[in-house]
Amino acid sequence: MTQLADSGIGDLRTTNEGPVLGPDDPGYDEARLVWNAAIDRHPAVIVRCRSAADVSRAVLFARDHGLEIAVRGGAHSPGGSSVVDDGLMIDLSLLNEVTVDPEAKLARIGGGALLGQLDAATQEYGLATPAGMISHTGVGGLTLGGGMGWLTRKFGLSIDNLESVQIVTADGEIRRASEQENPELFWAIRGGGGNFGVVTEFEFRLHEAGPMIQFGLAFWGLEQGADVLRTAREVVAKLPDEVNIVIGAVNAPPAPFVPAEYHFKPGYALIVTGFGSAEEHAQVMDEIRSALPPAVEFASPMPYVALQQMLDEPNAWGFHAYDKGFYLDEFTDEAIDVITEHVPLKASPGSVVLFYRLDKAFSTVPEDATAFSGSRAPGWAGFIVAVCPTPELLEHDRAWTRSFWDALVPMSRGIGSYVNAISDAGVDDRVRASYGSKYERLAAIKATYDPQNLFHRNANIKPA
Repeated sequence: MTQLADSGIGDLRTTNEGPVLGPDDPGYDEARLVWNAAIDRHPAVIVRCRSAADVSRAVLFARDHGLEIAVRGGAHSPGGSSVVDDGLMIDLSLLNEVTVDPEAKLARIGGGALLGQLDAATQEYGLATPAGMISHTGVGGLTLGGGMGWLTRKFGLSIDNLESVQIVTADGEIRRASEQENPELFWAIRGGGGNFGVVTEFEFRLHEAGPMIQFGLAFWGLEQGADVLRTAREVVAKLPDEVNIVIGAVNAPPAPFVPAEYHFKPGYALIVTGFGSAEEHAQVMDEIRSALPPAVEFASPMPYVALQQMLDEPNAWGFHAYDKGFYLDEFTDEAIDVITEHVPLKASPGSVVLFYRLDKAFSTVPEDATAFSGSRAPGWAGFIVAVCPTPELLEHDRAWTRSFWDALVPMSRGIGSYVNAISDAGVDDRVRASYGSKYERLAAIKATYDPQNLFHRNANIKPA
């Protein structure tokens, strides 16, 4: 395949607006790197695209030369779907422009932009759209799977705020998809992942949020884990719409507000974010404090952009990573027993378990309105994430992640999960279970737009 690629690279370099890199070119080794250091792959060709036309030419080149395609946005896929051995990487990182219309409350975002670029541009006007929690994540990969984060209770998923996309499909055509134009394709890309083409531009609705928000963190040691989860169960049941809580089994950060004796200590945290009044946020913190006094507590106003960057450092490039996800209806006593049994068994201080609350605005969207991989019923999205500084620690924590997930599945909504947390290859049963009754519709749309399954480095949907 490499020889086939080499035979036409000269033509591709001539027509492409952005650089086209082969293994011997300067910048190739940097361009092929992805966030997860456990992934080390060598594409035959890297096409750095500056336009949708570049993407179209790259797709057709790969198709005509029998090259497997990987699409790189923020390169955050833990499973390494954004890079491929001996194939063609479509690198969207130069397509990162963000333009904001503050009057219409709309933003147009290049397919290779990062969340930090989106946040910086929209927060100039005190606006935001729901996105993830790490600012160096790519907008594209996050959004196509659904997109959840701090604002999900208030404004829904990223896909719930999507107005339109520009997308290059497997035939090289550049299409616009929205509720009015190619509506079936628009339905499918809202949750169907990268199965249907390469999105080169997103258009999002924006909402008033920030520039300051209310932030609170409460932390307890491992021995209080069951009490923390039961407390969270009670507090979240009556949580105001303007407040969100993320639950984490984490190691305490070496932050100035954390006493030295707790630095890096494993335990449980409730991260409380408020997008309304300071009083409302304080009431939630008071309720937590009264129910279970924390070992460490911190509360302060914070810029929204700082909130979005808070997890950047512990998830920096260069760590070795692996993850698995699941949905949980509630913290039953049985689930709490499994969680508190497995959390202490990790080896790396960077490995975490996170629970995102899904309800309110998330649950007002009809089940079939988008292709989102999961129920809109209130519940929790859980993530077991191994983040390790060395391959040796990853070997241990990968096994920990898998055994933890296996033990939780009987208490969860089954093997289906948020598709952005499906990193393993060849797990067709999990992908089908995640989409449920939507899978057949997705497979039919896949057959229309990608009948040869050219875009298969993802939580793959087979063409009908």
